[in-house]
Amino acid sequence: MATLLVIGGSGFFGKSILDMFQRGGLTPWNIDKVIAMSRSAKRLETEAPELVKGNVELIELDIATTNYLPEADYVIHAAASTDARNYLSAGEKERENIQAGTLNYCRLARNNKNTKTLYVSSGAVYGSQPPEVSHIKETYQVKDPNDIPEGKRDYAVAKRDAEALIKELGAEGMKVSIARCFAFVGKYLPRDQHFAIGNFIADGLAGRSIKVRANHLVFRSYMYADDLVEWMMEILVNANSNCSIFNVGSDEAVNMGELASKVAAYFGVEVDAENIVSEKIDRYVPSIQKAFDELELNCKFDLDQAIHQTVQSIKHRQVVE
Repeated sequence: MATLLVIGGSGFFGKSILDMFQRGGLTPWNIDKVIAMSRSAKRLETEAPELVKGNVELIELDIATTNYLPEADYVIHAAASTDARNYLSAGEKERENIQAGTLNYCRLARNNKNTKTLYVSSGAVYGSQPPEVSHIKETYQVKDPNDIPEGKRDYAVAKRDAEALIKELGAEGMKVSIARCFAFVGKYLPRDQHFAIGNFIADGLAGRSIKVRANHLVFRSYMYADDLVEWMMEILVNANSNCSIFNVGSDEAVNMGELASKVAAYFGVEVDAENIVSEKIDRYVPSIQKAFDELELNCKFDLDQAIHQTVQSIKHRQVVE
């Protein structure tokens, strides 16, 4: 049996992992203990007490400053703010936090060279996806940070720097891997931030019309949380010194108008959308062919199923509370 350490254990990724663990979903990888580590790990006891039952340990530590790292067979490093508002208001500070957290993790990880590590990066490292590229591949390279929109630049640059640090561990012989993550949906996704599908679901749950404020075409794809956890675990256990990099997400593209219509139809509410008046196209959709070819990974939940599962699990959680 094995121990999994989740750095950033109180965020969406951490909660999704703990949720799978509580449902026995990590048994295929022989995980019998999960350590959730973050600056606010204890908050889970009140925010989501259903996640901290059984063999779950909460440790309040900041990975950017700690001199202690719990021993574990596997580590998922997912510590970073994903709230776009933070990067708009204090981008340099958030960039420094990501860089410091990864640099310090790498320093400490060298003390246990048998641990396998998955670093959670982002599709943001590719910069702006060209509108003519329907699905962006891991081989796509963007060298100029100025290609990245200003509000996303600090985050993307920090993730690129962090990837380089993780690759150094691999060059030293440690078993590491990188997941470039895109967009997701699940019951622990925030419903009051910049995540469109989370906001749409929040409107639907409240019986409000679904608001779409983009006046240009915006394409996204959404992987369900259970698929996300399965993919991360499979990439993690296959980590090696070559530091394999995989896109993680769904390749089922949907524009915001279509997404709003799907969610609105599910709840029986109206859509309040801006007219498309701009020729701009904002696309953020991964190619996941590499994950399929090398690890036989695929998405078990399509978008309609992901919406249904998310809403039903939210409602069930509300009833239990």
